[in-house]
Amino acid sequence: MIPVVRTKKALAVLVDGWRRKGLSVGFVPTMGALHPGHAALVRRAARENDKTIVSVFVNPLQFGPNEDYGRYPRALPADRKLVAAAGASAVYAPSVEEMYPKGFRTHVEVEGLSDLYCGRYRPGHFRGVATVVLKLFNQVQADRAYFGEKDWQQVRILETMIRDLDVGVVLVRVPIVREKDGLAMSSRNAYLSPAERRAAPALRRALEAGRKEARRPHSRLETVAAAVRHALAGTGLKLQYAAPLDGRLLAAAYLGKTRLIDNIRL
Repeated sequence: MIPVVRTKKALAVLVDGWRRKGLSVGFVPTMGALHPGHAALVRRAARENDKTIVSVFVNPLQFGPNEDYGRYPRALPADRKLVAAAGASAVYAPSVEEMYPKGFRTHVEVEGLSDLYCGRYRPGHFRGVATVVLKLFNQVQADRAYFGEKDWQQVRILETMIRDLDVGVVLVRVPIVREKDGLAMSSRNAYLSPAERRAAPALRRALEAGRKEARRPHSRLETVAAAVRHALAGTGLKLQYAAPLDGRLLAAAYLGKTRLIDNIRL
């Protein structure tokens, strides 16, 4: 079984040993509760690098006061097994105290992008994401880092951070992995009741309706969002927003207490 590294010091020793042998390093940052979508990231990283590190860290900075930090699923033994089978070389699973020692007070924020869409409804979320990801980049010192396109706004924010702060890592986008019925894979899908799980694929179908509207000659942001909302009528999903960003149509919706996000190419 692959090793689990708990401290920055032990991680540095591990990576330094690889570097001395001239090996390349891939990195897949996660919050755990892993699924086949994460496995796809690890497989891609393992194909393109000599060694691959997967971090498992539920980051408190990216959760709001009324969000699900406390109940976010944690399953390190199963996560370790999944990423080992996908080709990972090690798991980095630091504690909150290791990542944010007493007196921590520095944060990273990508202005503008962080305030839109998901950022509008989750104030401080992307500041927490950018902060922890930059710390992880600095700790792992990887050549390439792999992120799923399901979190499209997150990808664009991190690409901007990498560019603006001259971070020495290449961000590799990996396509969304979906269930057979079209639902984008997500750790939060585990929160859905059986009835909600049956309803959840309606979000993907609603995005397709929005894309159809967006391709009409005189479509506007309002008409695209209205098309998505209309397609969700009667499904149990309550649309939070639908909006374009860099060639994608993004949407977030609540199904019961669970917030789902998805996007498709326009």
